[in-house]
Amino acid sequence: MKGLFYGVLLQWKMDLRSKTMLIACYLVPLAFFVLMGGIFVSIMPESRQTLTQTMTVFAISMGALIGLPPTLVEFYGSDIRKVYQVSGIPGWVGFVLAMLSAFCHLLLMSVLLFGLSFVCFGGEIPSNLQEYVLALILLLLTSLFMAGVVGLGVKDQAKTSLFSILLFLPSILLSGVFFPAELLSPVLEGVGKCFPAFWGSRLLMGGFHWTDILPLVGLLFLYGGICILLLKKN
Repeated sequence: MKGLFYGVLLQWKMDLRSKTMLIACYLVPLAFFVLMGGIFVSIMPESRQTLTQTMTVFAISMGALIGLPPTLVEFYGSDIRKVYQVSGIPGWVGFVLAMLSAFCHLLLMSVLLFGLSFVCFGGEIPSNLQEYVLALILLLLTSLFMAGVVGLGVKDQAKTSLFSILLFLPSILLSGVFFPAELLSPVLEGVGKCFPAFWGSRLLMGGFHWTDILPLVGLLFLYGGICILLLKKN
């Protein structure tokens, strides 16, 4: 257990030195929050009710899809993987450490957005904090496993960045956080349902309903299963 904790702490420090992770998990979400939060509140004062949820979904999607895959590519495509093999450490350990570190970073970012939204823009606190936290954790895990599929499946750094962006953009635009998903065509709405952000935003904004929980859990098992298959090939 001490070894796992040390590994997570070491990966955490490495991620803090990573420009990609720092930008994707902290700088861009905070800048987007300050800019768009002010615009939303000025134009639509009622957006205070969902400002925290909207910015949290954006931060998690970006931090996971843009920040995590390069870390995985760096590990499985470099000599670090060989060091693990020589030391007799299973290859999946690197994946778990990267996931846990990214989870901690994004959870911290979500807490910061929660507090800043209330302090800076008068954002409303969710009525049921327990359900909100559970939905947040479920969204975090599913988004990270989806990002894990990209990081494990696409081993070229340049291609990984391209795939990450191609997944991040529709994930946000079709999630319903900036405009109701019902305004989209049936085809686009169906595509949006393939992304964790769609169901996560409904859970964070609309409450803890099984009609939204089950699809998100299904995506969690789907992306988690794909990650397991890809780990066996690495």
